[in-house]
Amino acid sequence: MLDYPVGGSGAVCDALVKAFESHGGRFMKSTAVEKILIEDGKASGVVLKGGDVIKANHAVVSNAPVWALPKMLPEKYATKFLGLFEMEQDTAGLKKKLGDTPQTDSFMHLHLGIDGTGLDLKEIHYTIINSWECGIDAPGNMVVISIPTVMDPAMAPDGKHVVHAYTAGNEPYDVFKGLDRASPEYKKLKADRAEVLYKAIEKVIPDLRSRIEVELIGSPLTHERYLRRPQGTYGPAWRAGENLFPGPGLAGIPGLMCCGDSCFPGIGVPAVAASGLTAANSLVPVEKHLALLREMKDKDLMPDQCMV
Repeated sequence: MLDYPVGGSGAVCDALVKAFESHGGRFMKSTAVEKILIEDGKASGVVLKGGDVIKANHAVVSNAPVWALPKMLPEKYATKFLGLFEMEQDTAGLKKKLGDTPQTDSFMHLHLGIDGTGLDLKEIHYTIINSWECGIDAPGNMVVISIPTVMDPAMAPDGKHVVHAYTAGNEPYDVFKGLDRASPEYKKLKADRAEVLYKAIEKVIPDLRSRIEVELIGSPLTHERYLRRPQGTYGPAWRAGENLFPGPGLAGIPGLMCCGDSCFPGIGVPAVAASGLTAANSLVPVEKHLALLREMKDKDLMPDQCMV
């Protein structure tokens, strides 16, 4: 199932920031965390790039990918990931285990602004499977297309449409590995690898190329750079029935709670938001949970049978 928020994906971010700040939080853009401070065996704050320190009142909550978290911990604590792996008790062993965590592949993205004159589009989402024989996870085989302006025309000027197409987590990183993003070789490869996206959209809008007014192409290197995702990965490739996404205490360090798409329930905005709720709930004593449930019951916000 695919959904699209009114106002675009940025509207979700804006809502989360608004809620965070309304409870006294401070949102700091473009501020990288280099280290997590551990004092007296407990996470006590973070060190930002540049050396500034922010101390924690209750806990440090990290949404760093599973491959990045050990780099932010002191060496002596980097072996403690108790809830995630069985491993030899040394830092090299931990880093090897984390590095060996299976990754999903990356993406090719195509963002377009097009002239919508004469178009009578009815659907917001389309999925194109080029071949059922080779598997939907074969490189470039499955393409997802979104045209959000079908639902929310305010996202583009009058008479225009926004189109987004992407290969659904099936673009290999190795094709781009080591290329200079400013080189002609990279630009040509990026255009070549995006061709499958143009052809997919043309199944919906046959004269697409004559309508293009704005054109942006993203590659696995784009994912890696802007989202700080190792190898541009979509996330851990743990499979249902074979592995479990760990909970918020995956690091095994008091005062350090984890969330994000390396934690249960998994990958995607709704799942990541739920992992944040789980981390927050884990910091709250049981009596406060019960008090909130009683308050909700008193305000008729929940049925009686939910109270035990």
